[in-house]
Amino acid sequence: MKKIGFLSFGHWNPSPQSQTRSAADTLLQSIDLAVAAEELGADGAYFRVHHFARQLASPFPLLAAVGARTKKIEIGTAVIDMRYENPLYMAEDAGSADLIAGGRLQLGISRGSPEQVIDGYRYFGYAPQEGQTDADMARQHTEVFLDVLRGNGFAEPNPRPMFPNPPGLLRVEPHSEGLRERIWWGSATNDTAVWAAKLGMNLQSSTLKFDENGKPFHIQQAEQIRAYRAAWKEAGHAFEPRVSVSRSIFALVNDMDRAYFGEGRKEQDQFGYIEENVRAVFGRGYTAEPDVLVKQLAEDEAIAEADTLLLTVPNQLGVDYNAHVIESILKLVAPALGWR
Repeated sequence: MKKIGFLSFGHWNPSPQSQTRSAADTLLQSIDLAVAAEELGADGAYFRVHHFARQLASPFPLLAAVGARTKKIEIGTAVIDMRYENPLYMAEDAGSADLIAGGRLQLGISRGSPEQVIDGYRYFGYAPQEGQTDADMARQHTEVFLDVLRGNGFAEPNPRPMFPNPPGLLRVEPHSEGLRERIWWGSATNDTAVWAAKLGMNLQSSTLKFDENGKPFHIQQAEQIRAYRAAWKEAGHAFEPRVSVSRSIFALVNDMDRAYFGEGRKEQDQFGYIEENVRAVFGRGYTAEPDVLVKQLAEDEAIAEADTLLLTVPNQLGVDYNAHVIESILKLVAPALGWR
């Protein structure tokens, strides 16, 4: 395990029990948690993107703010739903945020998951073409986005521009060199993992995967990662890929940990349906004393296959407690798994 970061879904709720009771609370605390995680030595601060929900949505203002407040930590998403995105405008936003962060963005993108409203992307002005599915549209947006990030000119310049142009066709600006190699695809199937490898994207695999053979989650996920690496090798890309997996992991080290997570958590895989006719397997969580966690996590085949582990955090419990959650894993569990 080379890198460990956190992944926040960025929930907020006006309940008195929540430490994030508004969108402002969630955004500002997300910045503060990234700063705290960097100080603790974590490698990454990642954020989920959901639309029409009391969660983090438009990611680039947050990524830019985190980039301005930190110096070393990777800053990413897991994932941006490409059904909702204008690829060219996204390339401008991503380039700007990456330049502010000094080239530390690690953007996870995907077809997305079931949303809060029916066909929400239509409200954003996007609809699949005749004969297309929404997944096809997401992949089409992705391919345009990847192509634009290469930085090649494609737009015919105005012969009488307001400002002088460089020679030749024009590209989207600002361009951030190297960002193209820091795009990740969030994959729920083996086939889309192989597709991502062929296009030269890194791989993000979450705590959920479509059930393709009935095996335990971590084994199916490890098989997905191996299929991805084989496809990457066959494609012959010029750089080494990265693979991340997400896990819900809590070390029980004090009374507060035990009060929050010591009882009642389901510590086994679950199978169910997130979409009609799509059976999925949801990976188990890990909650135990640090020495027990080390033994349990050492048996997780997908963690062993990946190079990056993202710890999902309960952001509504506030910055201080989440920093404690991250610190407990970094100090008491991660070194025994080969981190640093």
